[in-house]
Amino acid sequence: MGFKNKVLVCATIESETKEDMVKAMDRAKDEGADLVELCMDSVVYLHISDIELLFKQRTLPTIVSFRLNPENKSHKQDLKHKWLQILRLAIELNVEFIEIDFELASSDVINELMRKRDSSKIIVSSYVKSKTGVCCKETLGNLLVGLQSTGADIVKVVTEVAYITDVAPVFHVLTHSQVPVIVRAVGDRGLISQLLGPKYGAFMVCGSLSGRPIPGLPSLLSLKNVYKLDNVDMDTKVFGVVSNPVGHSKGPLLHNPAFRYCGFNGIYVPLLVDNLKEFLRVYSCTDFAGFSIGLPHKEAAVACCDEVDPLAKSIGAVNTIVRRPSDGKLVGYNTDCDACITAIEDALRERQSLKGEVQNGSPISGRLFVLVGAGGAGRALAFGAKSKGAHVVIFNRNFERAQSLARAVSGEALPIEQLDTFCPQNGMILANCSAIGMEPDVHLTPVSKENLRSYDLVFDAVYTPRNTRLLREAVEVGVTVVSGVEMFIRQALGQFKLFTNGLAPEDFMRKVVLEQF
Repeated sequence: MGFKNKVLVCATIESETKEDMVKAMDRAKDEGADLVELCMDSVVYLHISDIELLFKQRTLPTIVSFRLNPENKSHKQDLKHKWLQILRLAIELNVEFIEIDFELASSDVINELMRKRDSSKIIVSSYVKSKTGVCCKETLGNLLVGLQSTGADIVKVVTEVAYITDVAPVFHVLTHSQVPVIVRAVGDRGLISQLLGPKYGAFMVCGSLSGRPIPGLPSLLSLKNVYKLDNVDMDTKVFGVVSNPVGHSKGPLLHNPAFRYCGFNGIYVPLLVDNLKEFLRVYSCTDFAGFSIGLPHKEAAVACCDEVDPLAKSIGAVNTIVRRPSDGKLVGYNTDCDACITAIEDALRERQSLKGEVQNGSPISGRLFVLVGAGGAGRALAFGAKSKGAHVVIFNRNFERAQSLARAVSGEALPIEQLDTFCPQNGMILANCSAIGMEPDVHLTPVSKENLRSYDLVFDAVYTPRNTRLLREAVEVGVTVVSGVEMFIRQALGQFKLFTNGLAPEDFMRKVVLEQF
């Protein structure tokens, strides 16, 4: 079972029975794993004869690991005996990798296993727990020295993180280890430890089986189909979507294939960020080259930039940050505005064309533009609609935010409770820039089906799901609709051009979105 010269993808498998572990191994192989880690502490009560059969039935190169639960002190000796029994059996059966916890890696145990092994590799691992979730560079560095001193073939560090900025010391470990090292930051904010690991020298990353998500691990299928980490090297530029939450973002599905299509050495990853200013301070090197800014950071991003494009400054929201290569300064832009407005204009012109109508100028001009949501995307749409000559009426859960935005665009703010019955005239435009109707709350809609008849066009910025309840019901009553997917495509094209200094394969990117979303 030899390895190719590439980044290895390992599936972590925890199951309670031998049969489930065998099935999981087969699934891991189908989903693109190169090897599996069998967490034997999850089958601690399995008879040693069944464990032997499991090892013999393995269909992929295997890491055998066994973690002793520090809280289970009453059975510690029994578990330690079982642990040694399993490791000795793995060595006897020539299992590819044997993982030993650092606390149990005495010289006697290490020497015994190395003396008895044929070609098995010894991994010594440490699981770092911190009350604050922060493990500094010095602490991890000292730990790395201790792990290397055991004489292990490979060392492994798993650490808890509270914030995405806590992952930075993990990358430091990768670049300073004198032996092959496996690293992993536990939790949703630790995902980039796997996706960016190969950039810093990781030879192996971990992934999860579909249907069995593990916080901090990408799915095996996403590693295989989306990120393709064999293409990542030390020169790869890092881009990503900065948001909280970020799991719903489709950006990686679009930008990564587009980078490869253009031959651009970049990777685009989800970035679960709590504090934007601190994130930009920690990841300040030029390799972190650009970011798509999502909720709730679009307005805060303005103050985080060294320079802001005039349109974005007037809107008061940034959805794209690019690090200028010449001086490393952060420059903020807003591609939401043009994306939304042009999508709405094109749909209205098509509607007018079908009716035989011709209008000079923007079809938005002179219309009542009903806007739901006063966040970053809402602000972009409000300023865009105003610039096209519309009268903007804003509804938002936070009425003060609605009033503030209304003053900025010479519009009107009304309480959200009046939205459904608001109908001063026909032929209005409705734009939902709130999270109403977004997964998982797909049953929600900002305006009832009957009251949608007052509108000529309905736009929904939500694109998960692609066809929201609002859009479905608008179509049912004969209203023209513009999906959030169309806005997503257009704003992503604008961002991609900024990321790559002009490259943007529009036909390819549109095809990817329509196939994947």
